Amino acid sequence: MSGQHTSAVVRVAAAVILRADGAVLLAQRPPGKPYAGYWEFPGGKLEPGETPAHALARELVEELGIDVVRAGPWLVQEFVYPHAHVELNFFRVFAFEGEPASHDGQAFAWQDPRAIDVAPLLPANTRVLAALTLPSVYAITCAADRAEVPFIDRVRGALEAGVRLIQVREPELAPARRDALARQIVDVATPYGACVLLNGSEEDARRLGCAGVHWTARSLAAATARPHDLIVGASVHTHAELMHACTLDVDFAVLGPVRATPTHPEARALGFDGFAAAAAGTRVPVFALGGMRPDDLDTALAHGAHGIAMRRYAWPPGSSVSGASGVSIR
Repeated sequence: MSGQHTSAVVRVAAAVILRADGAVLLAQRPPGKPYAGYWEFPGGKLEPGETPAHALARELVEELGIDVVRAGPWLVQEFVYPHAHVELNFFRVFAFEGEPASHDGQAFAWQDPRAIDVAPLLPANTRVLAALTLPSVYAITCAADRAEVPFIDRVRGALEAGVRLIQVREPELAPARRDALARQIVDVATPYGACVLLNGSEEDARRLGCAGVHWTARSLAAATARPHDLIVGASVHTHAELMHACTLDVDFAVLGPVRATPTHPEARALGFDGFAAAAAGTRVPVFALGGMRPDDLDTALAHGAHGIAMRRYAWPPGSSVSGASGVSIR
């Protein structure tokens, strides 16, 4: 949040409209409006008594002439501009009917989130664009269940299938064996442009060449600031823990368990409705964890998840499955 403003919060529904190739639609604010000429995601203010989802559907018909077919709540961002204090409720629109057309006279452009070439952008959109580069599948290692050499083969297969975000989590391995495995995974993942995070200390993550660190819920609770030279993920189990993660501005959180799992049989399963309630209002992307399989991705997205975090099902041998992200895991 930036600046100071004392008026009532203006609630806005904003659409991250996704094309099959990963491009997103940005619109330019027309002359006569505050920040004219700046680029933003399409959307508009909520009318009295209107929910963000209803406002999203209405605004896209009025502004672009398209009908939402499938969308999911995603992030909530607040920003204080000189003219208004806004709360932006972002939705990702995965499918729509019609061809976008400028009904309000504004210019619009399809953009690759990793290579935006329109400017200037409204500052409230910076975090959203960064989150769009985050993969929708978070693969968590389970090498202790198997010999490391076959597991590395599975890592290679997952990378070939499109996995680009990996957490090395091996509490059952001796430190030296975990370190050796982490280095191997970093080595095989680097040519694919994949990010490897270590479930452990920040010092160990740096020493092993990992791109980031994944905090346990206990580490998150003890943290007062995040490192800025590493990607930071965090495990959370409640809405309060998630809000603490948001305060520390982590790059993403993992919330669960959605379903009961053999690794945490004592934990109460949230279910997808419980996940949606706990994730409501999040400012950071949240992965659904706990019994997730690739075919749960669409359901997770509809309930506000950024994606799914998987352990055993991230590395299945001899099968091929895919979800809305287009990622296939063989």
